[in-house]
Amino acid sequence: MIDLHYWTTPNGHKITIFLEEAQLPYRIFPVNISKGEQFRPDFLRISPNNRIPAIVDHAPADGGAPVSVFESGAILLYLAEKTGSFIPSDLRGRTETLQWLFWQMGGLGPMAGQNHHFGLYAPEKIPYAIERYVKETNRLYGVLNTRLADREFVAGDYSIADMAAYPWIVPWQRQQQNLDDFPHLKRWFEAIRTRPAVVEAYRRAEGINTAPTVTDEARAVLFGQTAASAGNPK
Repeated sequence: MIDLHYWTTPNGHKITIFLEEAQLPYRIFPVNISKGEQFRPDFLRISPNNRIPAIVDHAPADGGAPVSVFESGAILLYLAEKTGSFIPSDLRGRTETLQWLFWQMGGLGPMAGQNHHFGLYAPEKIPYAIERYVKETNRLYGVLNTRLADREFVAGDYSIADMAAYPWIVPWQRQQQNLDDFPHLKRWFEAIRTRPAVVEAYRRAEGINTAPTVTDEARAVLFGQTAASAGNPK
C-alpha cells in the first residue's frame, strides 16, 4: 500500500496519474497547502521541504521498513523502479526518459509555476516578470513541440517523462499559451488527456479540493514563507 500525501497541484497530479496507470493500491492523505497543513510535524517527517507530494511505501521492494519519498520527480522514479513500468530498462531508453523527466523538474515546472505566480497571484502585477515567464513558458512549449514532431511520446513509449510534463500543460490558458500554436504538443496532450488513468486521477482531485480559489489568507501561507515561518530551528 502506498500512502500519498497530496494536494491538487500539477506536481500532485503526476503521482496520482502514475498510481492509476500502474494500478497500485494507494490511499490519499490530503495536505491542504492553502491552510498551511504542509507545516505539520507529521508531514515534515516525510517531506522536510514542506512541499507536496510525498509518499510512504509500506511494501518496499527490499521487504524492509516503510520507505518515504518526497519530490515528485524522485517519487516517479521510485515508483517506476518499484513496478518495473513506465521507464525503459535499456541504457539509452532510460537515459532519454530521465533527461526529459529532469527537463520538466528543472525547466517546465518552475518556469510555468512562476508564470502562474506573477500572472495570477502576485498582489502587484509586474509587467517585466509576467512577460519574462510567459515567454519562457512559450519557449519550453516550443521545445516540447519540436521533440514530439516525430514521436508519439516524449521519450519513446509512454513513460514517467510524459506523466511529469502533462499536468504542467493542463493550465495552458492560465499560462497565456495557445495549444493551436503547437500542433505536435496538442496531439500529445489530447492523447494523454483521454487515457482512463488520467481521467480518473483528475476526477479524484475534484472531490478533494472543492474550493480551489486562492484567498488572501491562503496567499500569505503559500507565498510568504521564510525559514522562520517554516519552523526552522535556531
